[in-house]
Amino acid sequence: MQFITGTQDALNPQVVSKMASYRYRVFVEKLGWQLECDEGRELDQFDRQDTVYVVGEDEAGEVVGTARLLPTSRPYLLGEVFPQLMGGAPVPRSPAIWELSRFAAVDFNGSIPGPLGQFSSHLTLELLRATAAVASAHGAQRLITVSPLGIERLLRNTGFMAHRAGPPVMVNGMPILACWIELPGVLAA
Repeated sequence: MQFITGTQDALNPQVVSKMASYRYRVFVEKLGWQLECDEGRELDQFDRQDTVYVVGEDEAGEVVGTARLLPTSRPYLLGEVFPQLMGGAPVPRSPAIWELSRFAAVDFNGSIPGPLGQFSSHLTLELLRATAAVASAHGAQRLITVSPLGIERLLRNTGFMAHRAGPPVMVNGMPILACWIELPGVLAA
């Protein structure tokens, strides 16, 4: 697997198009998220010029994983859409804190059975590590993410220092939470 990283302007337009189609397959078709999408592509208001992407491709050039990184010093998903997940604390606004969103590690052509299989795959760990390294290279010391319940345990089981930013909240019938991911310990491992 290879990782391609950068902003939309830095990435090949074909990579951005494949990533947007992949995100549509994962988040809309498989997970059933109700997102406004155009022509089978999932991009939203947080996919902008300063957004940094990590795209995992297999040997055939097929997308098998994605992650989106946003500085919290500008508008981002948690801060704009899910501030209630902070449990009353203010949402982070710092160049040292970046948001990880639209994370998916599903190999539609491989042996992983579906979107839920991503949580125990080697691919997931590789993508998490690559994403942490990219975020750190952009000055991030911590990540914050909106995640389903159980992600913090997965992160800790794979060597990441992770903890809740607030209690879980039901959103569209699913418990989700804001989760901190500390980067220095991960990168030293």
